[in-house]
Amino acid sequence: MDWNFTFFFNSILLGAGLAMDAFSVSMADGIREPKMSFGKMLGISGIFGIFQGLMPLIGWICIHTVIQYFQAFEVAIPWIALALLSYIGGKMLYEGIKSQSCPVVPAALGLGALLLQGVATSIDALSVGFTIASYDLLMAVVASAIIAVVTLAICLVGLYIGKKAGSCLSGKAGIVGGAILIFIGLEIFITSWF
Repeated sequence: MDWNFTFFFNSILLGAGLAMDAFSVSMADGIREPKMSFGKMLGISGIFGIFQGLMPLIGWICIHTVIQYFQAFEVAIPWIALALLSYIGGKMLYEGIKSQSCPVVPAALGLGALLLQGVATSIDALSVGFTIASYDLLMAVVASAIIAVVTLAICLVGLYIGKKAGSCLSGKAGIVGGAILIFIGLEIFITSWF
């Protein structure tokens, strides 16, 4: 692969495609916390971007070092994503339903929950290491950086949309956000088999 327009264009498209799960989760986060500051939005988008950029690079490293172990792990990826997103979504659903009977402002998203979301939405990006296996290390790093930046931008948009919707949904935000996360986990799991 040469350093040309196609390389950069393909990296941007990969970033956009990989960012769709993170975009949906970002919308759910924005719905849950409609008064989120821009700094926090940038931090959340950055977490998603870092994970989306690191996973293809880790996949590339696996391809060039321990491919037999990676192939065995690849079968577990949809299960891990489903478990993580169902856990986070279930917790949000529970808090949303609980707040209906006893009005409480939902807690702000913590770093632990954000890291779990980052892993859950990006773990399938490990397999992109196969796609970029023909790249040398520098090209793999640049492609991963492009994926990270594209994800960051897309997640900022998702958070903004979620914040606007969250203001309208107010009391139902936790329920809607939790349902979205569970749906994304199921979608990752189901589409991995087809």
